[in-house]
Amino acid sequence: MQTILTLGNALNQGTARGSAVGFRLDSLLKLSDTRARNNKMTLMHYLCKLLAEKLPELLDFDKDLIHLEAASKIQLKLLAEEMQAINKGLEKVEQELAASVNDGAISVGFRKALKSFLDSAEAVVRSLISLYSEVGRNADSLAQYFGEDPARCPFEQEGKKLKMHFFKSNCCFWGMVYQV
Repeated sequence: MQTILTLGNALNQGTARGSAVGFRLDSLLKLSDTRARNNKMTLMHYLCKLLAEKLPELLDFDKDLIHLEAASKIQLKLLAEEMQAINKGLEKVEQELAASVNDGAISVGFRKALKSFLDSAEAVVRSLISLYSEVGRNADSLAQYFGEDPARCPFEQEGKKLKMHFFKSNCCFWGMVYQV
């Protein structure tokens, strides 16, 4: 990313954009579209050539992206809806447990089993809530890391941009690296 930023600043030297400290994720998509004057080389071609010559240790960056496709499919809004549905389901189980007290001795075994289930389910739900909160914090951190406003750039959009760029350019990138 630093190499891309440096390259962009060099290309934009002398303009207002020539001293950028970051760039938007969707700018990555333009690497394959930005061409040299002779139309033979794209900025992606040049980047591949530069990395192969000067920083070959960065060429295995795709190993850092093994979870990107799965992460890009996470939909936080749907997860939130599922969490609400699970909580409502637990509330119904609690109501059923409370109502079964009126059934007397006949429901002692049922209440015992339901109470045991409820205790373990509540522990699982607390764990899920904690994990969900962590995913939300990580999504916000990711947006901020890439200079995006978490409130204006939802995780789904962010993940799709990253996935689209890296999977679109990965084949192109490796083809160019092997040509260099």
